[in-house]
Amino acid sequence: MPPTTTMLQRDEYIEQAYFFQILGERLPQDIPIQDILEQVRDETLATTKLPIALDYMLAELCSTGVLSPAMEQLSHYFTPFQTHLMHEAERDDGKFDLRAAVKILQREAEYRADEPSRAGLFLYQLESICHNNLPYDSGLFAMSEDAFYDDHWQQWILIVRRQIGIIEIADLIFSRSWHYINLRNRHQTQPPNPEQTVLFGEKEGRIALANSGKDPLFLFASLQRHLGYPKVPRPKPIDETKNVLAVLQQKLDQLSIRTKLLEDESRGGIDLTQYYKKP
Repeated sequence: MPPTTTMLQRDEYIEQAYFFQILGERLPQDIPIQDILEQVRDETLATTKLPIALDYMLAELCSTGVLSPAMEQLSHYFTPFQTHLMHEAERDDGKFDLRAAVKILQREAEYRADEPSRAGLFLYQLESICHNNLPYDSGLFAMSEDAFYDDHWQQWILIVRRQIGIIEIADLIFSRSWHYINLRNRHQTQPPNPEQTVLFGEKEGRIALANSGKDPLFLFASLQRHLGYPKVPRPKPIDETKNVLAVLQQKLDQLSIRTKLLEDESRGGIDLTQYYKKP
């Protein structure tokens, strides 16, 4: 099945990044998502297609209560990976937080608006899946449907989808790098002629070889430093101290009322007239 997404203009990715940024900032404020969509629709650039997409998402949200079905219907505007992340965040039985999802989507849109590379985008998306314990099968399939990747990349992502967990990701990257080709053919006088399409450069191959057998997080951290793709955001834990203080204050107020009632009873009885409702 060919990819349904198309490459958007730079302005669209800038506005998408702003949308996900505002969504992430206002969600902790307990603002209804419907209100956030209406606010962002009025704030975004009217010359882009995002306000139209937000209108459709708002209508679907009012009927279904979630955003991912609307994003799936807007497959010409949102990528399958964006829809996949939102779907995982909206699952009732999932542990993937919506705040983390929109932060990941914000940085991805910012990266697309700059000068992204296929290797950088692939590694960022894959690290997002690994770090948040998301399903590999559906996640990699969604990545392969992105029109940003050419045919060689899409076919290789599907290979990774079948082999991840069996073969280390470092070895999968190394085997498709120029470093692997150069090591294999270093004793030959003719220029190397790779049997498969090379997807990663010499530097990426060296990093992958050096991290073979190690924790994949070390591999991702090294590649991120050298390739310059965005860091996968780590969501901040929710501050529960405010809730604890509110509960403690409520308990103290209740104890104070009970103490006062006991004191009144010891003095000769409780004056119930103070609790009468005035007509």
